[in-house]
Amino acid sequence: MYYIKKQIEISAAHRLDLPYQSKCTEVHGHNWKITIYCKSDRLNENGMVVDFTHIKQQVKDRLDHKLLNDVLPGLNPTAEHIAHWICTQVEHCYRVDVQESDGNMASYEADEA
Repeated sequence: MYYIKKQIEISAAHRLDLPYQSKCTEVHGHNWKITIYCKSDRLNENGMVVDFTHIKQQVKDRLDHKLLNDVLPGLNPTAEHIAHWICTQVEHCYRVDVQESDGNMASYEADEA
């Protein structure tokens, strides 16, 4: 099995739709640290699990300096939902860690098939 890990930092804003009083229901931003894990038992024709540049294009180029509520319509952009969304966007991705601030991180790990 081959494994790769790509770390990305983005600056992005969001607001959460919550049924209780929270300052997070107002638009606010974070400097997000995102770690994307991919694996495959075979390398592609270029000798890679996934090209790191393609991961950057699929994630950073789509989310950096954006209002995540606009980029991810219909999704309450919690760190947990963002981690899941990223995992579905990147080929061979099996885990994503999304850190929105020091001490606050969510992870999503796909079920084994």
